[in-house]
Amino acid sequence: MIKILKRGIVSDNPIFVQAVALCPALAVTSTVFNGIGMGLATTFAILITNVLISLLRKAIPDKVRIPCFIVVIAGAVTVVNMLVEAFVPALHANLGIFLPLIAVNCIVLARGESFAFKNGPLRSAVDGIAMGLGFALSLTLLSAVREILGSGTLFYGLPFAVTLPDSFPRTLLFILPPGAFITLAVLMAGLRFMGHLRRERQFSKEANV
Repeated sequence: MIKILKRGIVSDNPIFVQAVALCPALAVTSTVFNGIGMGLATTFAILITNVLISLLRKAIPDKVRIPCFIVVIAGAVTVVNMLVEAFVPALHANLGIFLPLIAVNCIVLARGESFAFKNGPLRSAVDGIAMGLGFALSLTLLSAVREILGSGTLFYGLPFAVTLPDSFPRTLLFILPPGAFITLAVLMAGLRFMGHLRRERQFSKEANV
């Protein structure tokens, strides 16, 4: 279970490692409020989908598994969409079409196909939570950088919002689409460089031993 969690959050992170589901990551991360909301909504969708596919895996014929997965995913995303609209209408308005488009998010289908269809409900649930949290944490980090540099705020739209002093330089580019690409590229490069340094240190320790 620990390995599954670590894989989803760190080693196989959907955004920074696999570089999948970049459309919502680039489109809705202008504020942390949106990033966290999209991340948690996707996490619940993956969790529900993984558990249902795992429970039904022995009843789903192999030849029609993909259509069956899509039906399950669409149902789960519909439930998530309705819950967000009912309880967090501001977030629903901000995310717009990208919330129902979770149904075509490649992470959701990929986890159902590659993991949930081959494992039990408990492991599938842990995998769904891990991948969802990895996606949510990536969106939160990306949106935090963009919001701070672009708007001079943090957690805008939440009760504990922080506004930086007027002297803090703000660059509109970071809350526009080009800024999303630039921020994502810099974060991916930085995280991969840190991973490279960590592997080098580990290799040096093993060589010395």
